[in-house]
Amino acid sequence: MPEAEQLLADALAAARGTDVRAAERALDRLVVSDGLAVDAALLARLLRGVGRLWPRGWQPVDLDRIAARRLATGGARMLRDVLAAQRQTQPGPVPQWFDDQLAELAPGWDGDAGWLDRRAGGDRITALRDAVDALGLVEGLPPIAVLRPPPGGPTAAPRSTAPATGSRMLDRVRALLAKAESTTFPAEAEALTGKAQELMARHSIDAALLDATAERPDRPSGLRLGTDAPYAAAKALLIQEVAAANRCESVWSDDLGFATVLGFPADLAAVELLHTSLLVQATAAMLRGRGERRAGRGRRTKGYDESFLNAYAVRIGERLQAVTAEAGREAAGERGGDRLLPVLAARSDAVRERVDQLFPGVTRHRLQARDAEGWTSGTSAADRASLDVGTQARRPVRRGR
Repeated sequence: MPEAEQLLADALAAARGTDVRAAERALDRLVVSDGLAVDAALLARLLRGVGRLWPRGWQPVDLDRIAARRLATGGARMLRDVLAAQRQTQPGPVPQWFDDQLAELAPGWDGDAGWLDRRAGGDRITALRDAVDALGLVEGLPPIAVLRPPPGGPTAAPRSTAPATGSRMLDRVRALLAKAESTTFPAEAEALTGKAQELMARHSIDAALLDATAERPDRPSGLRLGTDAPYAAAKALLIQEVAAANRCESVWSDDLGFATVLGFPADLAAVELLHTSLLVQATAAMLRGRGERRAGRGRRTKGYDESFLNAYAVRIGERLQAVTAEAGREAAGERGGDRLLPVLAARSDAVRERVDQLFPGVTRHRLQARDAEGWTSGTSAADRASLDVGTQARRPVRRGR
């Protein structure tokens, strides 16, 4: 093994250990060795490591999310550079969704000679430490569920039932949710969010009926939504509630910081839009609740905030499911329940089957509301009707590996 590769292997092994001094000595040996050789060895190993992630279920946005969660800022930026460099060396066909994600993350790659020094800003020691940490992260990531055909293999043609990004219906939904996020009146926010859910529910029914007659019907696919601290469990619960209201299933991987949502394309689009908006609304409502509590000489606690967000998620989920059920009843009356209900039931069965295939070891994690005031305030923020704290404070969240 060439000297630079051996020094890099030693530095990586030391970084994974518990001896801080040994890790620093190994890093020092990297610093004083041939810079160009070290840079080349680092880049080659990072490229190999990143390339191995794609068939193991990872996507560029997933890698970027966990890098921001676990690495220093410099290491996360470095991995974006590596993503762009790896794309240039990627063998085989590359699906369009992959390039679309890269376009939002990586600015491009301008060559590899001396790449680390150009990004070091004069601090090569920190740059090398960030690079070793990034390499340790990339090589230590476990396989996850494969949600889309990865680069290098056969690519699936896009389905006609997936809503286009710029469709008029989605534009209307975005406009409604933007108003809901900006208003300071809870009743108005509830009405706007409910209208957005109604539009998405009707679109989902239209897509389901159209797909039932298609030559190549859609199959369940998936997306991942981040659940970073603080209150990761409450964020996972919100995703689960929104997913259930849109005929999707959610599985939370708390150690990796995301929830996987499985469903049909139109329903996944609804979950992504609604979850993003509702998280903004829930956070704003929680901050207002803090202010009211301070005004009443109460003391803000973690238990209050967590209970608030859990209650908000549960009540929002109930309200969204009521809207979806009403849209289903109206559609069944207009188009005939004998035609619609079997289609929706078959799609629900297909989603559950997909969950069982991808997450055979799934368990349920029970969340508890420890602060009655937080639970009551969170419920009121989502809906002015009061709920029984004792019966609603425990809600299981599906967890998987």
